[in-house]
Amino acid sequence: MNSQSEATTLFQDILATGAVHSVYQPIVSLQDGQVMGYEALIRGPQDSMFQSPIAMFEFAEQNGELYKLEQLAREKAIQGSILEHPQQLLFINISSHVLYDPGFVPGKTLDILLKYGLKPSNVVFEITERTSIEDFTLAQKILEHYRKQGYRIAIDDAGAGYSSLQAIAELQPDFIKIDRSLIENIHKHKVKEYILETFVTIAHKMNISIIAEGIEIPDELAKLTRLGVHYAQGFLLGKPQKVPADIQDSLRMLIGQHRKVQGGHMNWHIGDLKTPVKTFDKKSPISEVADYFKKNQEAVGAVIVSNEEPVGLMMRERLFQQLAGQYAFSLFWNRTIESIMDETPLIVDEFTSVEQVSQMATSRSIHHLYDLVIITTNGKMAGIASIRSILESITNVRMESARVANPLTGLPGNLQINRELNRRIHEQKPFHVVYADLDYFKWFNDRFGFQKGDQLIQYTADIMQQAISVCGTPLDFVGHVGGDDFIAISVAAEPELLCQEMIRRFEQGVQMFYEDEEWEYVWDRSGNKVKSEGVTLSLSLVVCSCESPISLEDISQTAAGLKKKAKAYPGSIYYFQNIG
Repeated sequence: MNSQSEATTLFQDILATGAVHSVYQPIVSLQDGQVMGYEALIRGPQDSMFQSPIAMFEFAEQNGELYKLEQLAREKAIQGSILEHPQQLLFINISSHVLYDPGFVPGKTLDILLKYGLKPSNVVFEITERTSIEDFTLAQKILEHYRKQGYRIAIDDAGAGYSSLQAIAELQPDFIKIDRSLIENIHKHKVKEYILETFVTIAHKMNISIIAEGIEIPDELAKLTRLGVHYAQGFLLGKPQKVPADIQDSLRMLIGQHRKVQGGHMNWHIGDLKTPVKTFDKKSPISEVADYFKKNQEAVGAVIVSNEEPVGLMMRERLFQQLAGQYAFSLFWNRTIESIMDETPLIVDEFTSVEQVSQMATSRSIHHLYDLVIITTNGKMAGIASIRSILESITNVRMESARVANPLTGLPGNLQINRELNRRIHEQKPFHVVYADLDYFKWFNDRFGFQKGDQLIQYTADIMQQAISVCGTPLDFVGHVGGDDFIAISVAAEPELLCQEMIRRFEQGVQMFYEDEEWEYVWDRSGNKVKSEGVTLSLSLVVCSCESPISLEDISQTAAGLKKKAKAYPGSIYYFQNIG
């Protein structure tokens, strides 16, 4: 028997006996470090020529058996599914060729899901780039059919295949998975960082979530978290296994530390807007819910729960539309509410930012645009927020920020800075204040012009925020006192590292503003001639231990003394002092 016939015999045996199994790799949120879902990955019989999924799928494609293998893989993925709660997702790979296969008919996947207690809302079809999509119009129609059933779509290997951008534009997926080739050592490659930033911007505008694949080292994870990538996957977070281990606490802490900081803007959480709402168990009869809405005319919706966890939403208007038909009343009246509830409402954790929830809510289909947003605490039901309350809060915050922010940098101005300092003093918890000031800025402005001067101010604002992102925490604050003076308020564990990072970043980029000009002397604000290579950065670090009472005046006076010391030193430097 030749090797080809051996392979055919083994492959047919695999199909006949279902001799494959699934392993699952976690996909982790870069907002809170929780597992959002799992990608199911197929494995062949151990110690056989088809143990590798690549060899098995290549053989199937060459021999016209791709659909049968993918169907088996889907069933095994669902059968072994390890989803821990109804909001987690199962990512199942399908190649684009299978979309056009006559055997890829509606209903088969749904039957398997129901058999194992899952719903379409738990499943994401991940379209792989093994083969490029040839007919986008047809693919669109097929995928739209699945979307209407509740499935979601992901484009895999974005950044590796030549057709990825077209696939994103034409199919408008719910998720984009960024290929390992763009993720590897991203903390060392500015070009990769810029490309990924572009993906994040596109995704933000299209309400698509980004998943970075192939993360293997903490530096990659930290960089991706700071860039605002939504989710991450890779050996660092968890290898594909039948029963994956939990995410390490140290990695969750790293994600929390580097989570994208909204540099100084007022950052409200959706939990601040939550209000109580009536809940019903999913087994409650429809008649009970209808009676509640009849007796409470002001109630626009109710949340459906199971063991205190939200599993659905029932809006008043939609319920009465369901009951309005000629026979609907008698047909539905005694059935349970889970049979007609919305199974895929918008459910968010209480610490999700109001801005992020607004984007998620307003990008829903027109039929669900004004549905209530369900808010949870540790996965349990906590309350709801209406679209009106969300939009009003954002409008108020933006008006307030615009009124008091610095017009050049957009950073909070003196009113917000004083509020923030007073809040920290009142809390009586340790914090640090870094005052930053540019040396010889007047000389630079006079020599290179006001436009270049404004650019240098904006650059300083950027490096302050970047340093906070790298060495600070999500609770830190950056403000613009005015002119070339800035402030950072931080609870970072090592404030001196924060100052060093600010100086490093400033020195790294300030040369680009000099247009290759050379000089030996500059002039200070008093018109004195000083030997210097150009603009430098002076930092005053005031470490507030808060073991005894301190005031704004104490901080200001200490910083002024440190600033005088720093200004007397040639070059960029920081001085620090403990108070309180």
